[in-house]
Amino acid sequence: MKHRLSAALSLIAALAQPGLATADCARDAMLVFDGSASMEEIGFDIQEATRIVEAREAMRRAMPQIAPYRRVGLLVYGPGPLDACSNIDLRFPPVEDAAGPVLEAVESLNPNGLTPLTASVQAAAEALEYRIRPGIVVLVTDGRETCGGRPCALGEQLARTGKDLTVHVIGFKVVVDFFGWDNPEQDSYAKDKTVAKCLADHTGGLFVSTETVDELTEALRETLGCPLIGRAEPAPDSEDRPV
Repeated sequence: MKHRLSAALSLIAALAQPGLATADCARDAMLVFDGSASMEEIGFDIQEATRIVEAREAMRRAMPQIAPYRRVGLLVYGPGPLDACSNIDLRFPPVEDAAGPVLEAVESLNPNGLTPLTASVQAAAEALEYRIRPGIVVLVTDGRETCGGRPCALGEQLARTGKDLTVHVIGFKVVVDFFGWDNPEQDSYAKDKTVAKCLADHTGGLFVSTETVDELTEALRETLGCPLIGRAEPAPDSEDRPV
């Protein structure tokens, strides 16, 4: 209970940062979704759902509210026919009304493999043509770079060479493991958090630590969504649709 209260307070504090709630909906976004084997892990309470089950529920709640207002693409890492660190799958670039395709892909996902989150964020940025176009990357991960990637170095590169790229990182039930993982920047940067936080810090993005379906849902709304979310607004096909 104490751990969940701390996570909830962390979420509230992060979402209170000025300017983040007024994200420009004209900027395309790429959702980078963790499909690694750890998303199927069961915690200490064997009656709890796995991370992937709860992440699917959060996506079902959030995406129908987000997709009418922002073009969203999807990249998944983890499962696939290649070696455990090479399965980085760009499902589709940003498209209109992406809720259906995103949910279909997440529902059919069979988590496997390791966590090349750094290379995956790089691939998502390339899909956005980040050097010449503004964009947003939202990484949903259980936290561990396990394929030797260096998120801090990548964050610096994206900030230096990008047109206007923001990377938001949503940690979901993150467990930091300092042993046995190929995660070279962890000790020097993140300490008790996922090193992926570095990507948000260097690009002006938001890092949110979430522990529950409700928290993950709200984090998705805040990072991918628009100011319209949560208020009564005209239908998406009306003249008031944002551009």
